[in-house]
Amino acid sequence: MNIDRREFLKGAGALVISFSIPELGFTQGQPDPKLQQLDAWLAVGADGQVTVFCGKVELGTGVQTALAQIVAEELDVAFGRVFMLMGDTALCPNQGPTVGSQTIYRAGPQLRQAAAEARQTLVQLAAPALGAGAEQLTVKDGMVSAPDGKNVSYAELVGGKKISRAFSGTAKPKSPDKHAIVGKPIPRVDLPGKVFGTHAFVQNLRMPGMLHGRVVRPPMPEARLERVDEASVKSLPGNVRVVVRGNFVGVAADREEQAIRAARVLKVQWTQGVELPRMEDMPAFTRATPSRDSVLSVNGGVDAALAVASKTHQAQYYVPHQMHASIGPSCAIASVTAEGATLWSPTQSSFNLRDSVAVVLGVPRDKVRLIWVEGSGCYGHNGADDATADAALMSQALGKPVRVQWMRHDEHGNEPKGVAMVMEVRGGLDAQGNVAAWDYQVWSPGHAGRPAANGPGNTLAGAQLGMPDNLSPTGADRNARPTYVFPNSRVRLHLLQSTVLRVSSLRGLGSPQNTFANESFIDELAHAAGADPIEFRIRHLKDERAVAVLEAVAKLAQWAPRPAPRGGRNAGAGRGVAFVHYDNYSGYAAIALQVNVERASGKVSVERVAAAHDCGLIVNPDGLRNQIEGNIVQTLSRALLEDVKFDTAKVTSLDWARYPILRFNDVPDEIAITLINRPDKPSVGAGEPAASPIMAAVANAIFDATGVRLRSVPFTAERVKAALA
Repeated sequence: MNIDRREFLKGAGALVISFSIPELGFTQGQPDPKLQQLDAWLAVGADGQVTVFCGKVELGTGVQTALAQIVAEELDVAFGRVFMLMGDTALCPNQGPTVGSQTIYRAGPQLRQAAAEARQTLVQLAAPALGAGAEQLTVKDGMVSAPDGKNVSYAELVGGKKISRAFSGTAKPKSPDKHAIVGKPIPRVDLPGKVFGTHAFVQNLRMPGMLHGRVVRPPMPEARLERVDEASVKSLPGNVRVVVRGNFVGVAADREEQAIRAARVLKVQWTQGVELPRMEDMPAFTRATPSRDSVLSVNGGVDAALAVASKTHQAQYYVPHQMHASIGPSCAIASVTAEGATLWSPTQSSFNLRDSVAVVLGVPRDKVRLIWVEGSGCYGHNGADDATADAALMSQALGKPVRVQWMRHDEHGNEPKGVAMVMEVRGGLDAQGNVAAWDYQVWSPGHAGRPAANGPGNTLAGAQLGMPDNLSPTGADRNARPTYVFPNSRVRLHLLQSTVLRVSSLRGLGSPQNTFANESFIDELAHAAGADPIEFRIRHLKDERAVAVLEAVAKLAQWAPRPAPRGGRNAGAGRGVAFVHYDNYSGYAAIALQVNVERASGKVSVERVAAAHDCGLIVNPDGLRNQIEGNIVQTLSRALLEDVKFDTAKVTSLDWARYPILRFNDVPDEIAITLINRPDKPSVGAGEPAASPIMAAVANAIFDATGVRLRSVPFTAERVKAALA
């Protein structure tokens, strides 16, 4: 499995397009030298098949299809001819991790330019054969034609040869008005296998001679290993092996059920880690945690404006730790030998994880190959990277391929959690009912704890070997700055220097939390001003695209202007709206939804959701709708139900009973979506924007229905019932 790109292409005629794109390098983290040197991005085979080498991966988001559309469009080949080879560190360029709704925005231009360069090169090769100038030739489905009717296919041009060309920089991608594939709702290529159960996930892989592994972990990562009684599993079937390195304890056996039993039977003694705060104390504990403080933005004189405002208002909002809660627990396979290591992993960051595992194993990174294989879908940093490092460490110790499959309690207990955050907002209205002052503060640690060469301790295995971790400050400030324009405003960040639980990226990072506070508070000010919530928002916006999504969602939701709330404490039906310009530079999303609140039980049912979405040029409208629907359903679950439970010693929500998620019968009856296509704007991602307004929209709808304002997520039946009382 140590094949490189040259060997991959050896023996098959291929046109290899090699070039650097310094202005479109778009790597996240350390740039890959392949992006700055001559190297292959795609190959046109002698059979006309196009292989695209892509550092991004398919996580159930549809990017495999969308990126193939971009390449097929620029190459002028049928969509079905394009094969995406993704996330293999031996074959693909490092385009950064698949995170942050960045794949279409960052990888799309790279592959578009590569395909445009390939088409230009092939047309130039065809010109002498067809006896015409390159500018006279046309291309349709890989067939180059001259005005006199002569033609030659891409496959014939390659002719069994490998032809290298350097990047010329002269190829221009098509203008949007010429698109025939981009912008069309092409069915996702990954879905049929998933629907019919034939798709090979990493959980389905098996290797010859493979052992099955399980890791025995302490209740909390800070605990220290005291003693392992290996004799406690010696009599079990399956040739049970025990691996102990530092604080890492694992078992392996010939069969999976044997490894499961061994992990349960093995006697391990741990010292207790740090004591956790009580859950009910978390908002105060978060605000009291030592922080590094900064002013993110300021204009005007906020304190002076608040002092003379006609009305002032203040509120605090809280979002707790939440889980990725992947439906299928994480899994990976590793084969580590004296020659090197091969990893089969569902990671979102092939190159960074490769580098991190190399440090954990103590081998050069060029001796480690990571082959991406799709796993259970995840938005953010779940247990996939940890399972990969687990498998690698155990394989190195045992000298055989090892498959590590996490259990439900592993995933819920040990995955990195979403960050708990506190937001406080003060505001003032002038005599005309406009916002005169806005003062925003957020308390949050960083949100990005993904493994990398400088953070091998960001894997549990690395941490248990005593290796350093590295929690990036990324994400705490995401959408803390309002899109609204106020004459006096200030935004401050209190970046926490420690965390209660192990944390890392969860869908949207800090955007859903900051948007929950911003969009709840703007609603509270609208109520204080006696204004309609949508009209009040538009009044304070200057961004035309922001105004457009709010106007579009109002039309879709058949929103009749009126001040909120309509209801009283008797509960009932209500409506709410919220908006985001994601990360203040990416996509725009507005959500208007209807809820019903049962007074007797406190249960909140979301009955209808309307969404307006603008992510620039749309590549695949059907895939985009998939993304928006997924955003809405998952974040409704986070808004209504999800809260990581823990006591002073450990996480306790280790199963679905103690960490419930939205079920099919709780999904809204209707999710209506209007897409705003902007062919003149760059395509940006849709994996996160529509998630950000959901919490606020639900809170605003509950207020409209009941007159009760909820400022802490989740809005469980118990919490709503208590508020109504």
